[in-house]
Amino acid sequence: MTLIQELEKYRLEHKITQEQLAKDLGVAFATVNRWINGRYKPRKIQQYHIEKYLRKK
Repeated sequence: MTLIQELEKYRLEHKITQEQLAKDLGVAFATVNRWINGRYKPRKIQQYHIEKYLRKK
């Protein structure tokens, strides 16, 4: 499972909107939407913060 798949699974299980997820990660809604839809991959710093976010919750 990729990091983005884990993030999307977490988001759905915890009933978090993409907007709230974007706010929590400090990125734009469009960025989260593009990750989830496979149009973009997170940069290394963003990957780090995603991993930290998933471990924190």
